[in-house]
Amino acid sequence: MWSAIALLWVFARLPWGVQRLLGRGLGALAFALAGSRREAARINLELCFPEMSPAERDALLRMSFRDFGIGLFEFARAWWGSVVPLRSTVRIEGLEHLREIQAQGRGVLMVSGHFMTLEMCGRLLCDHVPLAGMYRRYRNPVMEWAVKRGRLRYASAMFTNEDIRPAMRHLKQGGLLWYAPDQDMRGKDTVFAPFFGVPAATITATHQFARMTGCAVVPFFHRREGDRYVLRIAPPLEDFPSRDATTDSSRVNAAIEAMVREAPSQYLWIHRRFKRRPEGMQPPY
Repeated sequence: MWSAIALLWVFARLPWGVQRLLGRGLGALAFALAGSRREAARINLELCFPEMSPAERDALLRMSFRDFGIGLFEFARAWWGSVVPLRSTVRIEGLEHLREIQAQGRGVLMVSGHFMTLEMCGRLLCDHVPLAGMYRRYRNPVMEWAVKRGRLRYASAMFTNEDIRPAMRHLKQGGLLWYAPDQDMRGKDTVFAPFFGVPAATITATHQFARMTGCAVVPFFHRREGDRYVLRIAPPLEDFPSRDATTDSSRVNAAIEAMVREAPSQYLWIHRRFKRRPEGMQPPY
């Protein structure tokens, strides 16, 4: 693992054009070798884009692996490299929403999804606001140390998904917290809420954070457009939270679905998003 970290550290320092070229090649290799994950991505695309033809979905599947490969280099650069050459390529919209909320003394839960651009765009956003993040702890201690150390170069704090009380305290104190509730988290409080019209086991933490801290919930869109990065901070969700966790979780899923539709190939389709199903429905994988 130390050898792999050292290799990623070296890759993080390559020119951005070289990284993108290598990323496309790595994505093509992953497409050829990642049989079960490729199949999971194919099934996800069938469920989420039934209106597409098989040829269109196959093209999107291949593009998603290309962006997966590029994204691995984006992760490495964000953790251990320099983003100075990329700062001139960034367009950020909606920072005024964050500043208005913070002026009120409220915390902000910035909701996004698992896109391959999340690490790079998170780092670029930290040039403008002090952003903390939540993540799932890595099982390998070497990877845990390396990633956490890399993220703390730019994030104001990092909380694992077990650090609920410190995260809530951060929000109550008016902090900004990035959170991605778009994966099937076994063992957590979940409800079935639609995602692309398909029932998906959805963690209710967004509802709970808002209810217990009074924070605003703000959708955070981010994508790569050619050589540019586009970051868009939407207005806070109105009348959120409600009294119903399923209603709120459905609204959060709808926001993430809108993000995916803006950059479908950059979403992490290899995750088995629909592995748990309502009673009576067969798992698709």
